[in-house]
Amino acid sequence: MTEKDILHAMKSLDLTRAEAIQMLKDDEAIDHGAKLFELSDEQKKVEKKMKNVGRTPTAYNFSKRTRKPNEAKRELISNLAEFLSTISTKIEVTNPEREILFSCDGVKYRLTLAVPRS
Repeated sequence: MTEKDILHAMKSLDLTRAEAIQMLKDDEAIDHGAKLFELSDEQKKVEKKMKNVGRTPTAYNFSKRTRKPNEAKRELISNLAEFLSTISTKIEVTNPEREILFSCDGVKYRLTLAVPRS
């Protein structure tokens, strides 16, 4: 409860300072579960009805998105693999649209092709 809250309550609800402070204290106590006043039998029935609202679970049908192959990347990777075969004897295309593993002079290399989004 800040001075700003007190002034806002005084102005908007036309309360005195003491009434605004007491109202904010009561609101905070209610928020923490305190029972400051007793409900009538009719109000208790309405409260119970409002608390027991049934919820029907929604059935979602998530479909697996099928990604169409990027032929330009596949062709580029195959051309790079073909070129690297002139330099290295051990070439492995781990992902036909993304990655080539090869070794040259006993050192392993990984070539990754990435296309930035436009």
